[in-house]
Amino acid sequence: MARLADYYLVVGYDLDKRAEGEGQGRILQRFPEKDWEDSPFPQGIELFCQPSGWQLVPERQPASFFVAVLTDINSDRHYCACFTFWEGLDNPQLQKAEASEVDEADEELAVVQPAQVFAPKSLVLVSRLDYTEVFRNCLGLIYTVHVDGLTVPMETVVGNLLTCVIPIAGGSQTDESPVSSVDKVPQAPACDWLLACLQPGQEERKESLRTITLGAGDRQVIQTPIDDALPVSGSSVAQLFRQLGIVNVLYLFCAALTEHKILFLSSSYQRLTDACRGLLAIMFPLEYSFTYVPILPGKLLEVLSTPTPFIIGVNSFFRSETQELLDVIIADLDGGTVTIPECVHISLLPEPMLQQTQTVLSMVLDPELEIADQAFPPLSTQPSALKIQDKEIRGVFLWLFARLLQGYRWCLHIIRIHPEPVIRFHKAAFLGQRSLTEDDFLMKVLDGMAFAGFVSERGRPYRATDLFDDLVANHVERIRQEEACPHKVMNHVKELAEQLFKNENPYPAVAMHKVQRPSENSQNTAQNRSPFPMMDDVAVQLFIDHAAAKLKTAPPVVKAELKGMVPSGPPLGDTVDRNGSVMANSARRLEVVRNCITYIFENKMLEAKKLMPAVLRALKGRAARICLTQELNQHVLQNRAVLDDQQFDYIVRMLNCTLQDCSHIDEHGIAAALLPLVTAFCRKMGAGITQFAYSCVQEHIVWTTMQFWEAMFYSDVQNHIRALYLETEEGEQQNNHEQPDGSGDGREISALELASEQSRLWPTLSKEMQMERVQKEESTVFSQAIHYANRMSYLLLPLDTSKNRMLRTTGLADVESVSNSYVTNSIAGSMAESYDTESGFEDAESSDVANSVVRFINRFVDKVCNESGVTNEHLKALHTMIPDIVQMHIETLDAVHRESKRLPPIQKPKLLRPMLLPGEELVMDGMRVHLIPDGREEATGLMGGPPLLPAEGAIFLTTYRLIFKGTPNDPLVGEQVVTRSFPIASLTKEKRISVTLPMDQFVQEGLQLRSCTFQLMKIAFDEEVASDLAEVFRKHMHKLRYPQHVQGTFAFTMGQCGKMVVEHKTKDKNQSLKTLSKNLVKSAKRTIGRQYVTRKKYSPPTWENRSSFQSELDDDEIIVSEEVDQSSLTLSSTMRSSDRQTMSNVVERACCRDYQRLGLGTLSNSLTRSKNEPFRISTVNRMYTVCRSYPGLLIVPQSIPDTTIQRICRCYRQNRFPVVCWRNPRTKAVLLRSAGLHAKGVVGFFKSPNAPASGPSQADSTSLEQEKYLQAIISSMPSYSESSGRNTLSGFTSTHMSTSDSSDKLRQPKIGALMKQVMGTKEDVPGTFSRGALGQRAKVISLSQPKVSGKAKNPPRGKWGSIRGSGRLSAYNADVGTRLAGKESPQPNGGPSEALFLRQQKAYLYIIGDKAQLKGGKQDSFQQWEVVPIEVCDVRQVKNSFKKLMKACVPSSSTSDPNMSFLRCLEESEWMALLHRVLQVSVLVVELLDTGSSVMVSLEDGWDVTTQVVSLVQLLSDPYYRTFDGFRLLVEKEWLSFGHRFSHRGAQTLGSQSSGFTPVFLQFLDCVHQIHLQFPMEFEFSQYYLKFLAYHHVSNRFRTFLLDSDYERIELGVLYEEKGERKSPQVCKSVWDYIDRLNKKTPVFYNYMFSPEDEEVLRPYTFNSNLKVWDFYMEETLSEGPSYDWELRGRQERAAEEAPEKADSSGPKSQRHVVWPCYDSLSKAVPDAITKLLQDLQSLEAELGQTSEKWKDTWDKMKSAQRTEAKLESKPSFSSSLLMSSNLSHQRRSQGVYLQESAGGSSINLACEASATSTPAAGRPSTSTLYSQFQSTESENRSFEGILFKKGALLKPWKPRWFVLDKTKHQLRYYESRQDKECKGVIELADVESVIPGTPTMGAPKNIQEKAFFDLKTTKRVYNFCAQDSLKAQLWMDSVQSCLSDA
Repeated sequence: MARLADYYLVVGYDLDKRAEGEGQGRILQRFPEKDWEDSPFPQGIELFCQPSGWQLVPERQPASFFVAVLTDINSDRHYCACFTFWEGLDNPQLQKAEASEVDEADEELAVVQPAQVFAPKSLVLVSRLDYTEVFRNCLGLIYTVHVDGLTVPMETVVGNLLTCVIPIAGGSQTDESPVSSVDKVPQAPACDWLLACLQPGQEERKESLRTITLGAGDRQVIQTPIDDALPVSGSSVAQLFRQLGIVNVLYLFCAALTEHKILFLSSSYQRLTDACRGLLAIMFPLEYSFTYVPILPGKLLEVLSTPTPFIIGVNSFFRSETQELLDVIIADLDGGTVTIPECVHISLLPEPMLQQTQTVLSMVLDPELEIADQAFPPLSTQPSALKIQDKEIRGVFLWLFARLLQGYRWCLHIIRIHPEPVIRFHKAAFLGQRSLTEDDFLMKVLDGMAFAGFVSERGRPYRATDLFDDLVANHVERIRQEEACPHKVMNHVKELAEQLFKNENPYPAVAMHKVQRPSENSQNTAQNRSPFPMMDDVAVQLFIDHAAAKLKTAPPVVKAELKGMVPSGPPLGDTVDRNGSVMANSARRLEVVRNCITYIFENKMLEAKKLMPAVLRALKGRAARICLTQELNQHVLQNRAVLDDQQFDYIVRMLNCTLQDCSHIDEHGIAAALLPLVTAFCRKMGAGITQFAYSCVQEHIVWTTMQFWEAMFYSDVQNHIRALYLETEEGEQQNNHEQPDGSGDGREISALELASEQSRLWPTLSKEMQMERVQKEESTVFSQAIHYANRMSYLLLPLDTSKNRMLRTTGLADVESVSNSYVTNSIAGSMAESYDTESGFEDAESSDVANSVVRFINRFVDKVCNESGVTNEHLKALHTMIPDIVQMHIETLDAVHRESKRLPPIQKPKLLRPMLLPGEELVMDGMRVHLIPDGREEATGLMGGPPLLPAEGAIFLTTYRLIFKGTPNDPLVGEQVVTRSFPIASLTKEKRISVTLPMDQFVQEGLQLRSCTFQLMKIAFDEEVASDLAEVFRKHMHKLRYPQHVQGTFAFTMGQCGKMVVEHKTKDKNQSLKTLSKNLVKSAKRTIGRQYVTRKKYSPPTWENRSSFQSELDDDEIIVSEEVDQSSLTLSSTMRSSDRQTMSNVVERACCRDYQRLGLGTLSNSLTRSKNEPFRISTVNRMYTVCRSYPGLLIVPQSIPDTTIQRICRCYRQNRFPVVCWRNPRTKAVLLRSAGLHAKGVVGFFKSPNAPASGPSQADSTSLEQEKYLQAIISSMPSYSESSGRNTLSGFTSTHMSTSDSSDKLRQPKIGALMKQVMGTKEDVPGTFSRGALGQRAKVISLSQPKVSGKAKNPPRGKWGSIRGSGRLSAYNADVGTRLAGKESPQPNGGPSEALFLRQQKAYLYIIGDKAQLKGGKQDSFQQWEVVPIEVCDVRQVKNSFKKLMKACVPSSSTSDPNMSFLRCLEESEWMALLHRVLQVSVLVVELLDTGSSVMVSLEDGWDVTTQVVSLVQLLSDPYYRTFDGFRLLVEKEWLSFGHRFSHRGAQTLGSQSSGFTPVFLQFLDCVHQIHLQFPMEFEFSQYYLKFLAYHHVSNRFRTFLLDSDYERIELGVLYEEKGERKSPQVCKSVWDYIDRLNKKTPVFYNYMFSPEDEEVLRPYTFNSNLKVWDFYMEETLSEGPSYDWELRGRQERAAEEAPEKADSSGPKSQRHVVWPCYDSLSKAVPDAITKLLQDLQSLEAELGQTSEKWKDTWDKMKSAQRTEAKLESKPSFSSSLLMSSNLSHQRRSQGVYLQESAGGSSINLACEASATSTPAAGRPSTSTLYSQFQSTESENRSFEGILFKKGALLKPWKPRWFVLDKTKHQLRYYESRQDKECKGVIELADVESVIPGTPTMGAPKNIQEKAFFDLKTTKRVYNFCAQDSLKAQLWMDSVQSCLSDA
C-alpha cells in the first residue's frame, strides 16, 4: 500500500523578497509539517511551481495545471502536481511592501499601471505515484471549494487527501471509508456502494480498483496497474509520435539508449512531462538512469551544460539560451523538429530492424498509407483511438527489444548464488553469436548504464516475471518467422497492445468520476474575491495522526509474490546461424582442417605441409576455427599432449593463425576454447625442460584485454558452481567444460536453472547450511582466482623476459582504454607503433616485465574478487601469492628460452642472387623480405592461375636498381622464381606500412615503394632483419634516389671503381675534353663575346662518317686568343671564321644535320651562301648567353641581325624567342617554337604605347622589332613574297588562290572545325561588331561563356589602320574559328560556297598561344598573323594526373568498391583527356602547315607542352622522323638541344626532389604510341622501342636523358663525349648507341609492317574513344623482371639453357608450355610469326655451321624477292600487298593484319616442325620463293620426307634428322637438316626385315605420344625412330611398308 499524496502545500508570491523585478515564491503552508520517514520532503519546490519565474501580471490568467518530476538522492522520483491560479493584489499594498527598499525596482513597477495586479499562487501535491488525472481532480476540487465557497471545510478535504492509501499494483485492498468526521459530512462510505455495483464475476480483480472521495461530494475511481513493472503511459507515447513523427522519435529513442543528451522544448509544461514520460515508456524493459527533469525551471538552466547524458524539458520561452549547446539533441514538440548537432553521431538500430520497425510504426500511426493507392480502398481504416494507439506503439517497441535481446539469458554468467545472486553478462559472446560485433548501436547499448541495470534486475534467476520475460522466452521463434511479414507482425503487436492496455485499465467499463468544477460565473466575476485562506494546522494534523494510528492497528497486508524461475528461451546458436556469415563450401574446408590435424598427429608431415596453406586460408572462417579447437581437444590426454618439434611447430602456426583473426573481445569464444589447449600442447626440450605452446602464441591482443579474462573467469566459475550443486560426480562434468552455459545438451540443467532452484530453497535452509554453502561458493571462486593468476602469467610473460613484447601493446599499459573504446583492428594496429616508438623497453630489466604483469594480474584479481564477494583475508593471500607465481614462471621460462636457442633454426628458402649489369654493384646485400600482393590481382591467383604472391625472398639494393628475387609461399608454385625490380631513379614514393603475414602471426614492419616505371613493391621485412638494418636500407635508398649532383647518378658512376685503374689514359683524354668544354663555358661567363676558343680549320664530318670524328678531335690543339678588336663584334650576315671554328662541335649536334636536310640554311662560307635564302643559321647563342636553354645554333630569318635577336629575346619567358625548327618541303610553311610572352613586358603581342615602361623609346622599339621579326618570317614564305607588292584585298585572295590547290580548299573547313574544338568555342556566339570600313562580321570566341568581351566594344581603325594602333581590340581575333570553319556557308552540306571562300582570307602565320596570357593583345589588322588561344595543361595538372594514373594501373591494395574500379580510376586520372588535348592541338598545327600557313607554338616556358606539340607535328608531317634515325634526331633536336628539363622534371637530384616527378616526355611517348596504333605501317620502329625509351628516360642508366640543357651538358663535358670514348664497349653512355647495337643483333625494335607511303601526312583521331591505355603501364613479367635491360636477358637465357640439359635424361620432354599472365613474357613464349622464322633461320644456320646472316639483310632480301614476285604475278597477292607494297589507297591503314610485335627472342627449339614447308610464312604464294635459295641440287626422287627423331648409338641422345624415303633408289637417307646437301647416312630398304610400333626409351623427346614411336628392324641392327605424333608415325610406317611390298 502507498499514500496517494505525501505532502500538500500552498506556495505563493513572496512580496518581501523581490529583486530586480524577479519575484520569488515561498511556501505559505505545508502538511504534514514533519517529514515522513520513508520519503523526505523535496527541496526547492517553489522553483518548479513557476518554472519560467514568479511574476506579477496586469490581467488575471486562467488556472493552470501540470506535473513536474523531482528525483531525490536515492534516485526515487517524486511527482509534484502544481495547480496555479491568480490572485489580485492592490497596488497600495505593493507600495507598502516596497517602501523599505528604494531601488531600480520602482522604475520597473512604474510600468505596471493598473490599480490591481495579479500574483500567482500554487497548490502542490507531492507523491511517489504518477496519477496525473487524479491529482488534477483533487487540486481542482480544493480550488472549487475555495472559489465557490462550498460548505465543506477545506481542512477535511485536505485531510482526506493526505490520508488516502491505495495499493501500488493490484495489491490487496481493505474496504475502509475515508477517515472523516462523520458528523460534519454525513455520507455513506463510497467504496461499499461502488463494490455493490460491480458484477460478481469481477470480484477477484477488485483489488486493482480503488474509489476515493475527499468528502466534498466527489467520487473518483483509481485503477492501479496489474503489474507494477510495466510503465503506465496513458496516451503520451502516441502523442509524442504525433508531435514529432516516426523517424524523429526513433532518433530520440536511439539517442537515449546510446546515452546522448536530449532536450525537449514546448510552450506547454504538461506536454513536456508527457513527452518525457512517453520516451521512457518506449525504452522499457531498459530503465533510464541518468538525469531526468521533464520540466526544468529557468533559474536552473546551467544544468544543461552538465557533461553527463540527460533527458530534460524546457519551456520554449528559453529557446535562445539553448542555442549554444553544442552536443545536445533538441526536440521541438511544438514545431515537430529534432535538431542533431554536427558533432553528435547517433548510432541507429541495425538493419533490417530499423526498416521493419519503421514499417510497422507507420502501419500503426497511418494505416491509410498502405491502401492510399488502391482503386477500391476498404471503407474503415481509421487509426485506433489514441489510448489504444499508444499501447500499439509500445507493443512495437517491446517486439523490437525482444528481437534485440533475444537469447540474452544464455550469455549470463552466475558467479554466486548465495547469499545474493551475482550475475555478469558476457557481452562478447552475445555479440559474436548474433554476428553483430561491428554494430555500433548494440555495442553502445550493452555498454550503457541502462543495460547494466537491466542485467542486475532481470538477470536474477528467481523472481516474478512479466510480459517482456514471456516474450523473450516463448515468442522468439514466432518473431523470427514473422519478422519479414509486416501484417503478421502487426497482429502480434496488437496482441501485445491488448495486454498492455489491460494492465493499465483493468476495468475499462468503470470510468466513474464525480468531481465538481468551479461554476462559470465564479471564474469570471471574481473581481473582489477573497484571497485563498490559511488552514487550521491542528485540524489537518489530527486527520493525519488518526489515519496513522488506524494503519498501525490494522493487520499487516501480506501479498504473496508470485516468484518463479525465469525461462531462458531458445539458445542463441540456433536462432542466429542464418545471419552469421557462413562461408561457402565450409564443409570441405572443415574436412581439410580435420585431415591436416590428423596428419600432424600421425606424423605424416609431408601431407600436412601440402595442406597447410589451405588450412591457414580456411581458418579465416569462424566455423573452421571452432572445428580446430574441437579437433585439437580430442588429442589432449590428461591435460597434456607431448609433440615433437615439427608437430609443435605446425600446431603453433595453426593456433597463431586462428588467434590472429580474433578481435580483442573474442566474440566467438575461440581464444577461450584455446586457452586450455595452449597450456596442454608442449614439447620436450632437454632434461626436465618442457616448452608449452603458450610461449609461442602470446603476440595477440586478446591476452592483454581485461574483459576477455573476466569473461573467461566468470564462465569457469559458473561451471564450478554448477558442479558444486549438481549431485552427480565431478567426473561426468568434464565434458561440459567447453560449453560455458551448459547449452550443449538438451537434458542438462543449466546453471541459471540450478541457481533459481537454489534461490527457492534458500529460505528453507538452516543457518548452518546457509553458511556452509556461502563458504563453499566463496572458496570455489578463490581457487579459480589462483588458477587464473597462473594462466595469465603464462600468457603475459614473454619467453625472452628481457625483451618485453607484451608491455608495448595497448592492453597492459592501459586496461581502461580497451574496455571503454571499441577497438576493431587486429593486433596489427596496436603493434604498429610499438616497434619503432617505444623502444625504451628494450634495455629494461626483466623485473619491469614482472612488475607490469603483476600489476595487471592484481588489477584483474581485485576486480573479479570484489564483484564475486571473496573475503578480504583471501584477497590479501592472493596479492601475496601473485608476485611469487610470476617469479616462478619467469625462472622456468628462462630455462626454456635457453634451450629454445639451441634448436636448429627453421629451414627458410635459400636467397637467390640477382644477375647484375656490367658496372652495376650491390650497395646492400640481400635482406630477407616477403613480397606482399598489392591491388593487381593476376599474381595472387584470384583470377585463376597460381598464387605467385606472397613470395619470400630477398631485396637487393644496387647502384642502379632495387630488385626483389624469391619464390612464392604457396608450395604448389614453389619452384618458380619471382623477380620484381625497378631502377632506383624511378622511385616516386616510399611509405612505411605494417603487415601481418598470413603464415606467421607476427606483424612485420614493411615498406611500400612505388616507381614511375609502373611498378609497386610492398615488402615486409622478415623477423630476422633488425629494424635498424631496415632503416639503413631506407637511408641508402634515399641517397641513391636523390644524389647531391647529377654526377652521382648511375649513368656517371657505373663501373667507376675498375675504370680508374685500368684505363688511365682514356680518363686523361676525357679530361682534356672536359676542360675544353668547361673553359668554353667559363670564358663565356666572364667576357661575353671577347674570348673565343679557336681551333685548326675544321670542316664538320658528314652524317655517314661520324665515327671517324673522334680521331680527328683528339689531335686538335686548343688555342685561346684574346680578341681586343671590338669592331669585330659588329653584326653581319656572314659568319666569322673564328666563330665557326669554335662551333665545330656544336655543328655536329643533331640540329644542324636536320637543318641541312630541310634546306633551312647551311654553314658554308659567306661567299658561297646564296643571299636569297630566306633563313640563316645564327651563332648569336654560341656562348649560351642569349638563352641558356637553347642550342648554340639557331635558325632565324635572313634579314634579322643578331642585335635584334638579343633585344627581342627579353620579351619572352626564359629568353626563349621564336626560332624555326621545321619547314614543310611542299608548302614551304615553317614551324616555329618559343616560350610564352612575359606577362608584364608585352601584353598579348605588342605593348600599347601608354603602358608605363622604363623608357618609352625602348619599349616601342622592342615592340617594333618584334613585329619586324614576325614580318620577316611571313615574308620568307613564297606565297607571301609573290603578293607582297599588291596590298589590296584582291591581291590577297589571288595569291591564296594561286598557292592552294584544290585539296586545300576541301580541307579548309576541317581546319576550322579543328580550331573550334581546340579553342573550345560554341557553335554560334552572340554579339557581332563591325570591322572598320568593310563591315566584315566577326565572332568573339570565348571559352567560358559566350559573352562579348568588354575590350571588343571600341571598333578597330579600319582595314588600313596602322599596325601598331593604340586602340586595344578584342582579346583575340574572334574570326579565326568561324572563318576557317566557313561558318556562314549557305551550302546544305556545310562545305563553303566558292565566293565566300575567296573572300575569307587565311593568315600567313598562326600563333598558338596560351589563353591565359593573350588577354588584351592587339590583332594584326592586315590579317597576316592570327592568334589561336588554347588552354594548356600546366605541369601540376600533369603531375597529379600521373599520380592517379599510377594508382589506377598499379593499385596498392585490392578493393571491391565499385568507385575504385580500374576504369573509374583511369577516368578520374584524366590522363587520356590530357593526351587528347596535346594530340588535338598537334593535328590542328599539322593541318595549318599543310595548307601553307606557318605556325608558331608559343606556350608556357617553351620547354614542356611546346616541345610535345612541336615534336608531334614534325612526326605527323614528315615521314623521316618515323624512322630510327629520324626519331632519334627528333628527340635530340627538340627535347635535348632545346632544353627540356629532364633532370628537373624527373626529380633526379636532391635539388629537384621537392618538385616531384612530372612525366612530360612519357606523355609525348604515349602520344606517339597512340599514333603508332592507328598507323602501324608508317613507323620503322615497334611499340617495344617506345616502351624501351619510356623505361630508360627515367632509369638513369644512360646519360642521354640527364641534365636540363646543352649548356649544362657542355659544362659537365657530357655533350661531346657521347661521340667519343668507344674504348669500353660494354658500357654504353648513350641510349641511342645501345639501341643501334641491339638492333643489329635482334629485330626487337623493328616493325615488320613498316611500308611507308611517300610524303604521307598522318592525321590521327584524337577523341578519348580512339585512345587506348598503353600496355606499358599494365604489363609485368614476374619471371624475369622488366625486359628493358638486355644484357640480363641474354644471361638469364644462357643460364636457363645450361641448367636443364643435365636433368634431361629422365624421359620424353613435353613440348607444352603453360603461359601465365603477369609471370611469363608473352612475346618470348609466343613470338610472332616473322620473328619466329628469323630465329629458326638463325638456329638452322648455326646447326649447319654457317656464319649466320644479320637478320636485317635476310629481311631486306626477302622483301625485295617478294616485291619482284608481286610484280611478276598478274594481280598482287593479298599478303604481299599488305606487307610490302605502298599502294593502299585507304588513308588510315591500320586495318591491315596485325602481326604481334616481339619483345625478345624465343628459346623454343624446332623439334615440333613437321616440315618447314608447312610453316605459315608471310603468305602462301611466296613460300616457294622464300625457300628457293635452299633448293637441293640433287635431282633425286623424294617420295616421302620429313623430320624424325632417331636414337643414336649407345649413350648418344635422340637427334632430329631430315629423312627422305626414295622409292627409286629403294633407300631411306637422312640429313642434318632440310637444307643439307651431303647425306649423313643411308638405310638400304633391302635389308629391312620389319617395321613395328616401338616404345619410348631413355632420353626420348618429351611430351610425344607413345604411338609416335616405331622401330625399323634390319638384318644388322634395330633403328628406333620417333615422329611428331601418331599420325605421322603411321604415315611413315605405311610408306616404308608400301616400299617393301612394292619391292
